[in-house]
Amino acid sequence: MTMNTEKRVMPGIAVALLTEDREQSVVLHSRVESTNLARTALSHVGFPVGPADPVMRQLQDQHAEVVLVDIDAQNPQRAIRTIELIHASTPDVTIFAVGEMSQPTVIVSAMRAGAREFLDHNASREVLVEAFTRFSATLSRAQRSSSKARVFTFLNAKGGAGTTTTAVNTAVALQEAHGRVVLVDFAPIGHAALQLNLRPQFTLVDALQNLHRMDGSLLDGLMTPYRKGLHLLAGAQQPHNAVPTSSELARLFDLLVGQYHFVVIDGSGRMDGTMQMICDLSNAVLMVAQTDVVSLWSAGRIQSFLQDGAGRDRLRLVLNRYKKIPGFTDEDVEKATNLKVLWKVPNNFQVIGPAIDKGNPVAAQGNHEIGRSYQGLAAELAGATTSGEGALSLLYQHDKGDAKKRTAGPLMVSPVRAGQ
Repeated sequence: MTMNTEKRVMPGIAVALLTEDREQSVVLHSRVESTNLARTALSHVGFPVGPADPVMRQLQDQHAEVVLVDIDAQNPQRAIRTIELIHASTPDVTIFAVGEMSQPTVIVSAMRAGAREFLDHNASREVLVEAFTRFSATLSRAQRSSSKARVFTFLNAKGGAGTTTTAVNTAVALQEAHGRVVLVDFAPIGHAALQLNLRPQFTLVDALQNLHRMDGSLLDGLMTPYRKGLHLLAGAQQPHNAVPTSSELARLFDLLVGQYHFVVIDGSGRMDGTMQMICDLSNAVLMVAQTDVVSLWSAGRIQSFLQDGAGRDRLRLVLNRYKKIPGFTDEDVEKATNLKVLWKVPNNFQVIGPAIDKGNPVAAQGNHEIGRSYQGLAAELAGATTSGEGALSLLYQHDKGDAKKRTAGPLMVSPVRAGQ
């Protein structure tokens, strides 16, 4: 039996009720309507048997935002399979499981299958109100942030170039100026936590292993908080064999951009198919290099490796520990690497070394030239406009004072100013 409510044009959270008990269908409908926060858009007795089941189409037609799946205590498996089916087929729909709180095994199975909340069969109106309020808060937060979300990926031309330091300080500077920033450590062994003096309980590996049931609340629980609201999704603490698929990466990035304004990726030490996919999902890909022969030679080879994907038009060079070399110009750097220079971070190991050792990023200190350089890089990235393809549109100008603006593909590069 299917009952389409006549109230679907009314405001409120659109809720679908799925149960195998007709009496329970009436009870759930009454409780949902009593909250004054939600309305019953669809009530159906019986569970869908596959993605092509008419009930799955009705969930979409009625624009259901939340589905309440009623679990029979005597035979919970059909409801668990229904939760898995809905979660896989319509990931934008939030699932509330309704069952017996005295069955912990069923609760765990429902949450693993994709349910965000588990409510008792006898849950009061207040409990339902709290659940719908949490849903509304999460939805509002995602809607506010998704319109601004940008992904900046940092990778290194060679080991020791300073990619993690650059990513960490850029993330800190973005957080201080704009807020809602997450730093994600994709390095084979994560060092970002050390530079922030953090001891994470969970890592990126935990996130990848739980993507089948991941939502905003679970993702938030995997984060390690830093000062002023910066979040870290820490890198692996030891070598591992986990290699995410393209669909898994897309799912993770969808969640990240729905929760934050800026996503900063530390990809140091990694140059593989995963990094190619990450670059394709990024708005800007920043290769950190120095002006030595090995760095520039490696940068050119990496540019060739990445040029087949969408990330090729978003790849730019950040020169770290920069010192001007007489007779060696920006044009020489760009010719050697086939990359445009985006930014120059000045050389000052006397300041940056102790900051790394103490886990106190210089971008948070603000009283050093190198800290101001990271703040300037963050400002350029945050202030750039986005093209239709997702790449950033920035202005390019050499530090010699040449005011001529240049364009390179769909991405025009920012002013190169050492120490700014």
